[in-house]
Amino acid sequence: MNRVYVIGVAGGSASGKTTIVNNLKEFFKNDIELISHDYYYKAHYDMPFEEREKLNYDHPNSFDTDLLISNLNDLKNGKKAYRPVYSYSIHNRTEDTVILYPKKVIIVEGILILENEELRNMMDTKIYVDADADERLMRRILRDIKERGRSIDSVIAQYSNTVKPMHEQFIEPSKKYADIIIPRGGENLTALNILKEHLNIVLNQ
Repeated sequence: MNRVYVIGVAGGSASGKTTIVNNLKEFFKNDIELISHDYYYKAHYDMPFEEREKLNYDHPNSFDTDLLISNLNDLKNGKKAYRPVYSYSIHNRTEDTVILYPKKVIIVEGILILENEELRNMMDTKIYVDADADERLMRRILRDIKERGRSIDSVIAQYSNTVKPMHEQFIEPSKKYADIIIPRGGENLTALNILKEHLNIVLNQ
């Protein structure tokens, strides 16, 4: 297999990362593989739901990043990998797995992917999606209520207690490692089109 090109897309919660990577996946279809760091939240099978709700899901220790690195290494070596499936409704992994297939371009997306040195060193291009904090909070409220069945009180409490402080401690500082910073998130169509042109060149080499 030809050399695998890895792009990392990081940024704060609800900054527009998912909008960008989903647009790229829709455009390039099966020519690229998309991996979200969120798939790799650690399992807590022995912990009751009420306790899992209270966990800090925005700290680096909440992720099984070693498994993501292992999966990515397999893909870069032309092997398929098996990633976990995480359910936000139960705050835990399910027993399912999804097969990842090696592709010429792999996009890794997540809030903390640039925080981990070993992971970011596997990336050929590192992108940080930037967005105003108030805008990110509004998007997160809408997303978590509509898609994850959360109450507005729980979303705001989580944002105040963990999301905001973890962003300031880990995510925002990781921006310094980015090769490219995209302001205004998924609304930045110019940046998105440039990314598509770049990936077209990589895929056609």
